Amino acid sequence: MSVYILLLFCAISIQMKSGIRCNLLTKEVTANVHNYHKKNKRVRNYLLATASSNLGNVMTGMALLFLAYDLTASNAYTTGIAIAQVAPYLLFGLIGGVIADWISKMKWLIRIDLFRSPLLIGLVLLDFSNQLAYWHLIIVSILIHLCGCLYNPAHRAIIPLITSERERPAVNSLTDTVTRGMTVLGPVFSIIFMNTIGVIHFFTLDALSYLVSALFLSFIPLKEEQADKKQFNIFTAIREFASWLRTHKTIRSLFEMTAFIVFFNTWVWQVGLLLLLQETMDNAEVWYSAVTGWFGIVVIIVNLIVPYIFKQFTLKTYLLSSLIWGTGILFLGGLPAGPLLVLGIIWVAVGVPLSGLSRVYLLQKYIPPDMLGRGFSFNAVLLYFSNFISLGFFGLVSYWVSIHLIFIICGACMMILAGVYVLLNLRK
Repeated sequence: MSVYILLLFCAISIQMKSGIRCNLLTKEVTANVHNYHKKNKRVRNYLLATASSNLGNVMTGMALLFLAYDLTASNAYTTGIAIAQVAPYLLFGLIGGVIADWISKMKWLIRIDLFRSPLLIGLVLLDFSNQLAYWHLIIVSILIHLCGCLYNPAHRAIIPLITSERERPAVNSLTDTVTRGMTVLGPVFSIIFMNTIGVIHFFTLDALSYLVSALFLSFIPLKEEQADKKQFNIFTAIREFASWLRTHKTIRSLFEMTAFIVFFNTWVWQVGLLLLLQETMDNAEVWYSAVTGWFGIVVIIVNLIVPYIFKQFTLKTYLLSSLIWGTGILFLGGLPAGPLLVLGIIWVAVGVPLSGLSRVYLLQKYIPPDMLGRGFSFNAVLLYFSNFISLGFFGLVSYWVSIHLIFIICGACMMILAGVYVLLNLRK
């Protein structure tokens, strides 16, 4: 009898332990599911804020150019607006990265969005009172893009805080897809507004988009480590990042390659492509619109496919994508006019997003979290500086050298540089 009682007691004990283990396992699974949905909610709100903010950026850029020309009917004054959009990034881009590493990134982003909105409403009110002048556009353009160079480093540095390394390629891809999607959607809104309520209400939509962005960002719960404010010094922080960069060969090689690739690409793509079509085809503007639209569609498709192929990126991935990019530029210069140009466009549209995603992933992976803002701001300043040099240099060269030959030279240089870096990387 006592044996049966002992067995019964053991059975009850085992069942109780199993029940406890099941309960613990259930709680663990529930916690994991809760964390997964919480993380997904963060990413979803981040992407919605990104879409809204970028729609505002696109519309603001177009409205400033349109109104500048309407007010002055001058190409020079309109170019002045374009310069006012670039200058803040060259002058204050690195400072934006230092600030992003120093303060709470999420609060910083929300405050900038809330600051940008009334600036644009002010332009709408000035227009209603017939007091809007060109210098108002210059001041707002400088302030808006100053906000942009302070906003962008912190915005990119948020991704590692709301994702794991495994999730990062997919989230980077979605972020780039959303950003490019807004550059396609912006012109659609602009056509509707120009034919109905007028260009000035681009700014009304922009102001609302920045408020919506701030709202979605406020829904992202995020705990951030605060830097020691007593040690804050802009020049010391920049010097600290420069010292780190000198010792990190991967990121240094990445920046070197980026500067060269952007230099050889910017003019041929932004200016040379239109001139190439004008030299070789009728209705060049129609073809240019069709080509850029096709390019945007292929880029979005590539962005959506890349996360299923690449779970992580390396410097070699970046170099190979630059090689593909250069091949596309070479095709555009060497192929005859007509539908065959689409082949070059496809190659470029494959190389550009793959290169961009690789670069962002490597920056997020190798740069320390407390320097990530400075890393992205340095990357942005490098891109704008290379753009500026490329536009000036090849703009002069185009007076003496044919557009086709410039495309061939630039594409060949991009391919040679990428190939050399690939060989050096493989040797190491």
